[in-house]
Amino acid sequence: MNMAAPTRGRHLLVTGATGYIGLRLLPILLEQGDRVTVLVRDQRRFPAQDFSRAGDRLAVLEGDFLEPESLPEFPTDLDAAYFLMHSMGSGEGFAEREARLAGNFVGAIDRCGCPRIVFLAGLIDEGKPLSEHLRSRLHTEEILSGGKAGCTVLRASIIVGSGSASFEIVRDLTERLPVMICPRWVSTRCQPIAIRNVIDYLTGVLDEPGTAGRTYDIGGPEVMSYRDLLEGYARVRGLRRWFIPVPFLTPRLSSWWLYLVTTTRFQLAQALVDSMKNETVCSGEPPPAPSGFRLIPYREAVERALSRIAQNRVPSSWIGSLEAGNLDPSFMDAIKVPEHGVFSDRQRMPLRAPREDVVAALWSLGGARGWPSMNWAWKIRGAIDRLFGGAGLRRGRRDPEQLRPGDALDFWRVVVADREAGRLMLYAEMKLPGEAWLEFEVRDEQLSQTATFRPQGLLGRAYWMLVLPAHWWLFPQMVKRLAAGWHDRSADFRRP
Repeated sequence: MNMAAPTRGRHLLVTGATGYIGLRLLPILLEQGDRVTVLVRDQRRFPAQDFSRAGDRLAVLEGDFLEPESLPEFPTDLDAAYFLMHSMGSGEGFAEREARLAGNFVGAIDRCGCPRIVFLAGLIDEGKPLSEHLRSRLHTEEILSGGKAGCTVLRASIIVGSGSASFEIVRDLTERLPVMICPRWVSTRCQPIAIRNVIDYLTGVLDEPGTAGRTYDIGGPEVMSYRDLLEGYARVRGLRRWFIPVPFLTPRLSSWWLYLVTTTRFQLAQALVDSMKNETVCSGEPPPAPSGFRLIPYREAVERALSRIAQNRVPSSWIGSLEAGNLDPSFMDAIKVPEHGVFSDRQRMPLRAPREDVVAALWSLGGARGWPSMNWAWKIRGAIDRLFGGAGLRRGRRDPEQLRPGDALDFWRVVVADREAGRLMLYAEMKLPGEAWLEFEVRDEQLSQTATFRPQGLLGRAYWMLVLPAHWWLFPQMVKRLAAGWHDRSADFRRP
């Protein structure tokens, strides 16, 4: 990607730059020569190293639209601003949080004099009662359109792309279940659109001044039911799948079904199931098509997504969002593990392999490869976590070899990933009666491994005592194998 392209003289603001859409949009904007300012809640989560070639055409600001006093002054020469934030899946009260995000965003945009806003919304089932998620998206539209800037709204249905929540749910269901119980919502119609076309529209509307203040529906070339999505994916993969309609499956039971079978959190499953009662089919006009634009059919979109996954070229995933876990957005402030009132297990082992091999082993933990000691026990703990509403192991990881702060890694969240210093710190997002950290450091030809648990009350202390016998074997074996470069890739360390 040539990020050193000559500037077009356009200055853009991107919010939600560490999210699924933001990390797909940003390199395209830089490649076409725009200057971009991104606003993130924590600069440490932004993968600046991925955009080092952009030079001074990329600026990173820090602030939280839920805390307006934390917001910096925006540049006064902005030509347009992208609103790519949402709170779907963050649990009760997400609609109120989305309204606050939008209101504070409009206030900041009005103060700096930016003339354009671009918002990616959800398709609306006109004339029918909307789900809470779609009502919130519609209310966000109204707030953004009420400011001084001209707001271009792009309403989309299911987005098909590697790492998108909708695609990963379709993928999980089809890959895991030869026979699927089908609630009523599988017959609801939608109009899926490839992520590539979404990015084309997001960038293309800025080239058309007449799109300011307009609302457009964007979708792919086919209208399909959710069952069609599952069957279409199965055909691409060469899988035979059987579907059993079950009309009495309630929305709550459907949410639990999605939660137990797929990688999604229960709150997100609830929001998605609630929205699946509404048809999301384009009824309004599409925006002007960019030069050379072509709508990508569903089958091709699936093939493209699977190709990226096979090549480990997934630039962003919904699980990387903090909304995909139960971690407070300020988690990066806890880089120093607590030392008082905690239980800990400390292991040290001289390196028995070259330093770079040991660091590579640390950076490959979890996901498809699993864990170097008692991998079966990690799977059991992940299954228990899912039963109690936690993340479990199914989130896996964004990339099999790369880690960056903020990444999800099974039921952990990456807090520190300093490869040069050989330091990796993980914070547990599993359901626990307390807080847990797992830290590794390669220094002075030695690997240090520290597991720390801060209990909450008597239940937390009882939990630590309960798992202590397993730790006596698990942690010493893990540091021993990691210090040796963890080259054993036998069946015990591979996911079936």
